[in-house]
This record gives sequence, C-alpha cells and structure tokens, in this order.
Amino acid sequence: MDAATRAVMPPDGRVVMVSGANRGIGLAVAGHLNDLGYRLSLGARRPESLADLAGETVLTHGFDATRPADAGDWVRATAERFGRIDALINCAGILHDVGLDAGDEALLDEMWEVNVKAPFRLSRLCLPYLRQAGSGRIVNVVSTAGLRFRGGSAGYAITKFATTGLSHATRFAGWEDGVRVTALCPGPVATDMGIANVQMPADEMTQPETIAAMVATLLSLPNTASVAQLPVHSILEPTV
Repeated sequence: MDAATRAVMPPDGRVVMVSGANRGIGLAVAGHLNDLGYRLSLGARRPESLADLAGETVLTHGFDATRPADAGDWVRATAERFGRIDALINCAGILHDVGLDAGDEALLDEMWEVNVKAPFRLSRLCLPYLRQAGSGRIVNVVSTAGLRFRGGSAGYAITKFATTGLSHATRFAGWEDGVRVTALCPGPVATDMGIANVQMPADEMTQPETIAAMVATLLSLPNTASVAQLPVHSILEPTV
C-alpha cells in the first residue's frame, strides 16, 4: 500500500512531539495521548513540571520557543531516544495586546518568535522523519484569530494568520510522502491564557480536553481523510 492510501499506525509505537506541554492545551494533549498509548516527547520551558507524565514511553525536554537552538536540540534528542518521529503537535503560544494605535513592537516580535517561527523551525526539522514514516502528522494549534479578525490584539491575529499559512505550506511540502497537516483553530478555550483574555465564563468556553480529543482524532485519520483546517467554536461565529 503506498503512502497516499496508507492508514496511520495504531497509537502503540508511534512517537508524538508536543510543544508547550506543561500548561493549557499542550498539557491536555500530552495527558490524553499518554492515556491512549502514544510514545511522547514533551517540550516545555520547565520540563520538571511534567514529572507526573515521565516514564519509559515519555521523554521530557527543555524547549523555549524563543531560543532557536532549542528546536534542534529537542528534535535530535527525540530521534535519539525513539529512533523515529511520527507526529508534531505545536501547542506553544503567547498573546500580547499589540494594536495599530498602541502596544510595544518588541511584544509583537516575541509573539512572532513563539507563534510562528518556533513551529516553522520544528516543522522544518521534523519533516524528514515524518516523510520517512509515510503517515506523518502535524497539528498546529492556531486560533479562530488566525481565520478572521473580530477585535482584540491585532498583533496576535497577525501571527496566527501566519501560522495558518505555515500549516498550508507544510501540507503541500509533505503531501506526496504521506504527511498531513491541520490548522486546528479554536475560539475561546478555558486555559489560563483564555480566561485572562476573554470576558466570558470558563464553563462556556471550549475545554482543553475537548481540543486534546480532536488532536487524537486527527492523528487517527488515514492519509485519505486529511483535514486541512478545523475551526472550533464555543460562541456564534460567521462561517470561517
């Protein structure tokens, strides 16, 4: 069976890298995939905070998205530990209030580094392994802010639109070798960042565990059922 039609392997044996794994969506994704039996490589600024997930099938590694060298160090450590990389889940992200009329441009630079350049670096470094797998997967956790603008931080939206573009460009780059890429775009999610920046009750937001379940579903799909872009709404939105 060729790469265009091959179904993905069962979780057992597959190696998934998750950035931003020590909090919010990243932590929920790490916990859910661990429960499903994936082998995990978890990148976080404070890898010691992931002690509860540590074990023979889990590698925890320092990863600061603002430090370019960290991406290479983490990918190399993952390949050396497991001998393969089957999926990359880019969850690390930050939000600063930067608009056209106010806001420090240095904060825009930091968002660009974390929200765009870090997943770009990781995708570039992981692509050879994902191509070799024949059913490699990348899920970029973006935002509905990367699909439309409804107010808030213009700088954040700019970076998230760019990450949506990165997702589509990477999908084209790896398609012939069975790599499938999804821009997963949730609205308000009940994480520390979401609760701090969205004026609505946390129980009315999408829960991180729901996003984690969607990531698992995307990983389970065969090459013939690629989802390029997936908006997730907890509030009424125009079609995006």
